[in-house]
Amino acid sequence: MGQNIKLKELLEIPPLPELHDQLRLLSELDSSAKVEVLSNVRCRGHEFPIYGITITQCPDPEAPTFALIGGVHGLETIGTSVILAYLRTLNQYLKWDGAHQDFLKKVRLVFLPLLNPAGAYLGQRSNGNGVDLMRNGPLESEEPISPLHIYRGHRISPFLPWYRGKQNESMQVESQALIDFVHREIFSSRFSVCVDVHSGFGAMDRLWFPYARKKAFFPNIPEMMAMRDLLDETLPNHVYRVEPQSLSYTVHGDLWDYLYEEQRKKFPDRVFLPLTLEMGSWNWLKKNPLQILARNGIFHPIKQHRIRRVLRRHGALFDFLAKATASSDRWLPKDQQEVERMKVRAQALWG
Repeated sequence: MGQNIKLKELLEIPPLPELHDQLRLLSELDSSAKVEVLSNVRCRGHEFPIYGITITQCPDPEAPTFALIGGVHGLETIGTSVILAYLRTLNQYLKWDGAHQDFLKKVRLVFLPLLNPAGAYLGQRSNGNGVDLMRNGPLESEEPISPLHIYRGHRISPFLPWYRGKQNESMQVESQALIDFVHREIFSSRFSVCVDVHSGFGAMDRLWFPYARKKAFFPNIPEMMAMRDLLDETLPNHVYRVEPQSLSYTVHGDLWDYLYEEQRKKFPDRVFLPLTLEMGSWNWLKKNPLQILARNGIFHPIKQHRIRRVLRRHGALFDFLAKATASSDRWLPKDQQEVERMKVRAQALWG
């Protein structure tokens, strides 16, 4: 815990008490779980820690890795809560499930539940400096973006939402913590899947994949197509629309586009699939229009039964993705003919 923040103030940040409960549980388990402070963020006289968690019994640094990231936007704390609900389940499995212990011998599970604790504390999308972390990367959109579309990222003022930060300025502490964590914990893996959990767009849950900055297929589209097929076959009643983010909109400064390109430069023979789970919060608003009056009402369910429904909704997806990551050699395209077939199908579906 940060040195300067008092417990009473900590409890005012919705996801943090639960986060600390889960960290305490992990600390009571065996050496398969490691918790560390990746960085500390200063805001209004307080110091907030950013925690990273790794759970594995596999010593191989190239082992398949499944990662969950949350709380990039301070108003979207439901994403952190969804990750912590899954982590709570894993905590219990670690206590009694022998099969899960065996599973951890061949896969690495990585968590960064709350990247933007200062934003959560302040009740705002951006961090304490007014910077939108998911517009803070160095890559520019390759599609034309009107200056009026500030939601796609801008450098006008930190007093406007979606601010990217100053030109040629170092990335924010939180952004750099995420980049360093992904470099260290994910880039070494021969196959990895990372899910960044958000809310606030549309009336359905979407699984977005790169690119976010241009309307073009990313190089691993055959693997993504194969994963989509596997999801449909394994969870035929799932609720997710799987698609490139660029079908909805393109942006400046997407961190996942940046990290994907970095990984491709360093390890072109390895597969890294960064996904964004965009929970469709407009559905919550439709069912309870009055919650628009709440500060986070567009991004977070208000009524308790809806919160519980969201918390149990995505566990099956995370289990599927973790198992698909661990067993990728059984479903990835096997030869060039299958790769080309996947490209053709992707073009027909998303082109």
